[in-house]
Amino acid sequence: MSFLIGALAFIFILGAAVIIHEFGHFIVAKLLGIRAEIFSVGFGPRLFGWRWGTTDYRVSAIPLGGYVKLGGDESNAALEGQGTEAVPLEERFDLRPRWQRFLVIIAGPAMNVLTALAIPFLAALVIGVPVSPSPKVARVLPGSAAEAAGIQPGDRIVMFNGKEHPTWDRIEGDALLSPGQPLPLVVERNGQRIRLTITPTKQLRGGEAVGELGIRPDYGEIPVIVGMVEKGSPAEEAGLRPGDRLLELNGEPVRNDQQVVDYIQEHKSEPIRIVVERGDERLELTARVRRLPDGTERLGFSFSSRLPTERVGPVAAAAHAVRTNLEILRLTGKALGQVITGARSARDTLAGPIGIARASSIAANTGGLAGVFSLLAFLSLNLGIFNLLPIPMLDGGAIMLLAVEAVLAKAGIQLSLALRERIQQISFVALLLLMGFVITNDLMKEVSRW
Repeated sequence: MSFLIGALAFIFILGAAVIIHEFGHFIVAKLLGIRAEIFSVGFGPRLFGWRWGTTDYRVSAIPLGGYVKLGGDESNAALEGQGTEAVPLEERFDLRPRWQRFLVIIAGPAMNVLTALAIPFLAALVIGVPVSPSPKVARVLPGSAAEAAGIQPGDRIVMFNGKEHPTWDRIEGDALLSPGQPLPLVVERNGQRIRLTITPTKQLRGGEAVGELGIRPDYGEIPVIVGMVEKGSPAEEAGLRPGDRLLELNGEPVRNDQQVVDYIQEHKSEPIRIVVERGDERLELTARVRRLPDGTERLGFSFSSRLPTERVGPVAAAAHAVRTNLEILRLTGKALGQVITGARSARDTLAGPIGIARASSIAANTGGLAGVFSLLAFLSLNLGIFNLLPIPMLDGGAIMLLAVEAVLAKAGIQLSLALRERIQQISFVALLLLMGFVITNDLMKEVSRW
């Protein structure tokens, strides 16, 4: 069942991100009266679809994106194929003013960015904004990077990796991208500021190398309610059910879900006695962690809620959505910068369809719908920004060519069709090489897991 859930999540997340992107191009072209000959999910040979009006809506064989074929636009013919019929001059994309072509091109990435903003915005309105704990250390895990650095319970982190008064999310994000790299921090202890250096422990999480500090903030007392229980998992076999409230783990009172996660990971090699409250009953169950089909070691259940939330209005929800996406962009940019400088390997940073499938499975099986939509927002934002890079075959490359055209037109010069085709051919080969690299990278990760 967990495999089926993961597969459905992957199809939904990747399909939605691609369709949203291409719908942006499509709807703006339609509004401007430009013919859309093909709306395709995937590239290559047509598998199935239907024709409605002048547009062929299809699913194609290579599930690595999608495209909208506009009338008169043969710039991506190597990838999309030539047009199949004559298009009236007034419906041709290539004969439209540059500002109209720009609007059509930019609409795809814009739709992805709007989706990435809309998901946390709506979640904030409906569920509330998660209350992030203060960067005060409540617990230091034994044998962790934090213990080696000299961090103690009760310390307040006032500077981390050069950032004064960091949020807990900022601390976790920077550590995540810095496995094995020394990071400076300052803690406040008994009224004094102490400078320390911490080197996040390198761990594999979902097959990706990440940094772990071994610090836990004080989340306070939060009821821990079981959300989803996976079929065939140790949790189901032990009798755990959705709606159960966790009270004790091996006699230790449960304070919050982060404590539960930590405790289970620290006691993977032994049976765990779980005391739960179910209605008016108090039950004791026993479960033991094992490796599940997605490759992770866990009991196989999720929580119905993570952190406490506060209700907010539209303005605060919008601010939360912007902050969330800016932080994703900051971390993504930092990770790519580390790849360029050699501080981080491309293998640990880039992922293709197999990597997205694995992430989708983990998100769906551990986070439920919230996890699925969070990953959709993340992928949609990255897809939108990636497409703005000034690389031919991408939207950013098309915008760059429009700008070059505008500059040359002032001097009475036009880009020849032969030059355009050569640029597209070279970029097409480069795109195929990139696809080959990320797929090979995914396969190498899968081999290393087994």
